[in-house]
Amino acid sequence: MQTEATYVLVTDSASDMPEVMLEEWGIPCIPLNLFMKDSPATQCTLKEPEFYQAMRNGQVACTSAANLSTFREAFVEILEQGKDILYLAFSSVLSCMYATANMVAEELAEEYPEREIMIVDTRCASLGQALLVYHAAQKWRAGMPLHELHTFVEAEKLHVIHWFTVDDLVYLKRGGRVGALSAYAATMLNIKPIMHVSDAGKLEAVSKVRGRRNAIAVIAKHFAEEAYDRRGDIFIAHADCMESAKQLKEILQQDYHAGDVLIGNVGPVIGAHAGPGTLALFYLAAKR
Repeated sequence: MQTEATYVLVTDSASDMPEVMLEEWGIPCIPLNLFMKDSPATQCTLKEPEFYQAMRNGQVACTSAANLSTFREAFVEILEQGKDILYLAFSSVLSCMYATANMVAEELAEEYPEREIMIVDTRCASLGQALLVYHAAQKWRAGMPLHELHTFVEAEKLHVIHWFTVDDLVYLKRGGRVGALSAYAATMLNIKPIMHVSDAGKLEAVSKVRGRRNAIAVIAKHFAEEAYDRRGDIFIAHADCMESAKQLKEILQQDYHAGDVLIGNVGPVIGAHAGPGTLALFYLAAKR
């Protein structure tokens, strides 16, 4: 049974949470900044797949955290409604969204002493962050009190598993994730990295395989070996590679008897660093 909430659940655009979910549940989403290197003064508004085609054509995308005024405006709008805030933020290792939000929260605590702003460093990204928001939203809408939901999210966040692979390491090279020589060699040999997000919220390479099909099979096997419940909530995110996403979904369901699988986009904020062809799988397990 849904009850009237005394606080608002908030996330940000690094979650890649589908707009239909945000709108249906009334979850404000704070946007990170996205620019193309040749026009850094102008916010990029390209959506998938046009954004990824621009990257393939050689355009370089850059991102930065929302500024103080953006957070302040978003938070004040909620506080003025007489409601508290629970913000589930992009991993603090990958962005300063969490740090910036805390700065604003401290400032607003003096102006709105009767209100509370609670902030969680999800240590998640993309639909991994969205999966955590999804579970939190169910309890929020059912009327779970603010402090109880904060405790739940803090306990749950390190059970959100992220596995992904990229099609071309050149984009991770630009961000300093891999060296130029490693990226070149991997491209020449058709090597695909298998990566995950650690407990600290950091991107880490775990293994390498040759070929896209093998990378998809390895990711699916991790799910089979680790998932709490193969019939539970499973999210797949792709950066303009729907066929790979469908292939992964088919393996999960036919070979490992997975339940419903949501397929969504790797949005431009995450895609700016991972590049077109990125494929990721998210689910719950005992540990990362």
